[in-house]
Amino acid sequence: MILSKIHAGPVLDFFTPDLTTPLEMPFAGAAIAAGFPSPAEEYVEITIDLNKELIKHPAATFYARVKGDSMVDAGIQDGDLLVIDKALEPKEGTVAVCYLDGEFTVKRLAVQEEGVYLMPANAEFKPIRITEENEFLVWGIVAYVIHKPR
Repeated sequence: MILSKIHAGPVLDFFTPDLTTPLEMPFAGAAIAAGFPSPAEEYVEITIDLNKELIKHPAATFYARVKGDSMVDAGIQDGDLLVIDKALEPKEGTVAVCYLDGEFTVKRLAVQEEGVYLMPANAEFKPIRITEENEFLVWGIVAYVIHKPR
């Protein structure tokens, strides 16, 4: 997969995906047990197109590489790749990439009586309350997180 960098920032680096060619990868047709191993049945190798699996709205989809650990308890770690879909609607509890006062950040959206909050998933970080003084935009919704092997 070829990614073209479109923005570099302190928290996220943004990329556009190359959708001109399929991104076909080998795919084991049988389910893989997460509990007790199952006997190997006929292993039939087929392919899966990751572009078709991960990208539902091609014109509105971007990737971003995470920098930092404010979302580790949500399973988003430093170096992970986010698949961001700008066509998805922001909802309570969704993980969103937001533009806040000139910078991008990734946080969980929380709508409470006193206002909108950007919630980190790490006890070392505090929630961010959005006020009228903030320049704020929900830029896109995180559709998938691709983890780097640790």
